[in-house]
Amino acid sequence: MAKKSRLVLQVILLMLILVQNGDCIWLNLPKSGRKCVTEEIHNNVVVLADYVVISDVHIHPTPSITTKVTSPYGNILHHKENATHGQFAFTTNEAGQYLVCFWADDPNQGGALSVNIDWRTGIAAKDWESVARKEKIEGVELELRKLEAAVEAIHDNLLYLKSREAEIREVSETTNSRVAWYSILSLAICIAASVAQLWYLTRFFQKKKLI
Repeated sequence: MAKKSRLVLQVILLMLILVQNGDCIWLNLPKSGRKCVTEEIHNNVVVLADYVVISDVHIHPTPSITTKVTSPYGNILHHKENATHGQFAFTTNEAGQYLVCFWADDPNQGGALSVNIDWRTGIAAKDWESVARKEKIEGVELELRKLEAAVEAIHDNLLYLKSREAEIREVSETTNSRVAWYSILSLAICIAASVAQLWYLTRFFQKKKLI
């Protein structure tokens, strides 16, 4: 029984680690053009990101960049020009690929630029210190609250994956149905062409009195 409880606890902790999605990303910006990152996020998820520009040749002041965040349907969620650092936060209203793009404001500023992004989603983006102070909880109770949030996030992820699987299955079934009808139509056309060709040849030979 103790081994089973320990195994369940390990599984829950593993799920908590997997759900707490936080990534630190380094991007090397080209002198011209833009560099983008995408992440597929489902609906009603909190996203929080901090970014800072670093000059590889240590130019002072640090060259500025423009940052733009767009939703899967092209809605602009964040747009900032002449920035050397910044933050964006939002709650997703659309499921799909969210796009974050960076580009240098002045291509002739000299030197290579890098952008460090601290990207957090879901419960990893939640300020648990503020929650602990507001609700006056700490220690085990706070960890249990995190586990509860992790379980809810896992449940939401499973529902999202289930809906995506249903969408993909529907698309697959529709495609298979169209392919089947196309095959039947192609076969019918071939049979009709063969019958028409046979009829034409029969009439031709009959007119020539060959048959």
